[in-house]
Amino acid sequence: MEGILTILLAGGAGERLAPLTRDQPKPMMPFGGIYRLIDLTLSNCLNSGLSKIYVLTQYKALSLNRHIRQVWNILSPELGQFIEAVPPTQRLRDTWYLGTADAVYQNMQSIVDEHLPYVLVLSADHVYKMNYAHMLDWHVERRADVTVATTRISPSDSSRFGIVTMDEEYAIRAFEEKPPKERAARSHFRQDVCSASMGVYLFSTSVLLEALKEDAEDDGSSHDFGRDVLPKLMGRRRVVAYDFVDENKKDMIYWRDVGTLEAYYEANMDLVAVTPVFNLYDQEWPLRTSMPPMPPAKFVFASEGRGMGLALDSIVSHGCIVSGGRVMRSILSPGVRVDSHASVENCLLFSGVQVGAHSRIRNCIVDHNVKIPEHAAIGLDPEANRREGHTVTESGLVVVHALSPGVKVQEVARRHAASDLSRLYHSVRTA
Repeated sequence: MEGILTILLAGGAGERLAPLTRDQPKPMMPFGGIYRLIDLTLSNCLNSGLSKIYVLTQYKALSLNRHIRQVWNILSPELGQFIEAVPPTQRLRDTWYLGTADAVYQNMQSIVDEHLPYVLVLSADHVYKMNYAHMLDWHVERRADVTVATTRISPSDSSRFGIVTMDEEYAIRAFEEKPPKERAARSHFRQDVCSASMGVYLFSTSVLLEALKEDAEDDGSSHDFGRDVLPKLMGRRRVVAYDFVDENKKDMIYWRDVGTLEAYYEANMDLVAVTPVFNLYDQEWPLRTSMPPMPPAKFVFASEGRGMGLALDSIVSHGCIVSGGRVMRSILSPGVRVDSHASVENCLLFSGVQVGAHSRIRNCIVDHNVKIPEHAAIGLDPEANRREGHTVTESGLVVVHALSPGVKVQEVARRHAASDLSRLYHSVRTA
């Protein structure tokens, strides 16, 4: 995989994940307690043998830049290897990035300087496991100019995705964005399914550079790969589909776009199923992240006045204290505390959250360092929570954040970056 330059698009603001992305970019959203979304894609890269990676950042990128510098500085510069955060510098435009294609266009010189035959373009906000080396083999075998990774979906789900139309040789003839199931093209990889674009693109470098220049000169373009660049290449260049091979080692193919609050919540909740559909525990495909110096999780049981501290069907990260509370089907990120007689059910709690005694929270996402007051009831009556000023989705998921009524942010943790979990250790009270 020495011939590939990887460009990881990580500048998105994630507006549909607001208010959780108010202070951090989408790729820094927590996943599975200890991970960030970007860790999954970077782990795919390293497990695939990729070692030249530019991460294009933009929106509120301080925490992301710090994460890459502190956690992902594991390659050897002496061997020409790197994972490098690249902020927007307005090198070719007097604007910030105008779209996914424009982000790569504004960093064209970095592509030219590497002198590599292939460029892999990825997004930093999807949940999946993929060996990109297999995609390169397919690209070379098919003599493609561009290869687009696709995943199989049911025609009934076609209205949520960009659907690829291909011929018998897997050459892509058209994209259709979110077609109804009656009009969704069937896949030539398997006739009873559709092939949806995953936002993973492998270019021959010369083709990419030419396409980026052409797109930059088009004033009517939205400067997006899927909407603009790839459709213009069809018929002029050989653009082929690659059928996603899942490294997750489960019966079902797992790929999730976590662009909405519901999709993000559901992907996290997939991890606490009795048999999780996304495998965090495969030692042959390790997922890497930072491990802050925090103590092991602690459960305080049945002491006088506390009740029984327990967690069932849950992920409990290091530094957590369940002090007489009850946790069910939930994910507790590092440094969470659940106090006496509190109940946490079907929740995703970010780092540093404190749940006060006798509180009940259900079907919630709770943002970093939020302190739920004693005797609070959140998620039991979403309509009441909406009237109270909480963020509530159409499905009834309640998002509790720093601006939510009736909650506080821990003063010690607020003085530090939420991503710097090692400092959070000093704000965790003993049981």
